[in-house]
Amino acid sequence: MNVLVATDGSKYGQWGLNWVAKLPLVEPPNVTALYVLDGAAFRLPFRTKLEIQRMEAHSARTLRKAKKQLTSLKLKGSVRKEQGLVAPVILKRAPKRNGLLVVGSQGLNALDRFTLGSVSTNLIHHATCSVLVVKDEAAPLRRITLATDGSDASAKALAFVLTKFQPNRSTGKGRQVPIHVSVIHVMPFGKYPGLKEATHKLIEPSVRKLLKAGFTAEPVCQPGNPAEEIMKVASKQHADLIVMGAKGLGAIARFLLGSVSTRVVQHSSCSVLVVR
Repeated sequence: MNVLVATDGSKYGQWGLNWVAKLPLVEPPNVTALYVLDGAAFRLPFRTKLEIQRMEAHSARTLRKAKKQLTSLKLKGSVRKEQGLVAPVILKRAPKRNGLLVVGSQGLNALDRFTLGSVSTNLIHHATCSVLVVKDEAAPLRRITLATDGSDASAKALAFVLTKFQPNRSTGKGRQVPIHVSVIHVMPFGKYPGLKEATHKLIEPSVRKLLKAGFTAEPVCQPGNPAEEIMKVASKQHADLIVMGAKGLGAIARFLLGSVSTRVVQHSSCSVLVVR
């Protein structure tokens, strides 16, 4: 899989490469670490020559650190620098549909406009590939919260887990244990005949596929606000990662994924993978 990791020298950018190394990917990734020197910053009237030199020096340090990090993590790939508007450049260099874009949820000081935090929401809206938004330091995946609503988008999220991830993780003691996946569907408020049964029927095929692949899995049905319930379940179960589709069935039904993926990315305490 081709993976592009956007980096800006912040800890979130550095965590992105660590996440790629820790993900239980079936195939070794081909990684590009991309640093974008914000071209708009050079055109600001209050930028002095000294400040521009500082930005150039920062980019050079970031590239050196990224090269060392790739080597230490034993990741195959390269480091590149480009200049321009940050989000458009990252989107231009992002992998095609079957690849992965990794970006930090926050970047450096907001005064430095070459930060990642200001563009992560833009990327999840416009990237044609799946996007991993990193919120914390990487660790071996133990628990995943997989959101589903029966849409094609949530089916793609399930397929990503099944085809891109190995079902087991190493305990570090020579043993392999299954990764646990909680498959959650958020039901609308109110009592409707057969709703609970229909919800279980919606989730059960996903759970069976995960079990067959070697994961451990459980269904979770929750009434309420979709974004809030997805994040509550992830927090309660100490999930390392939330996986969800980029779009749901439609905006009219408020319990669908399409209307909540941005909110989950913005407010979740754990990292989020938005699948396309």
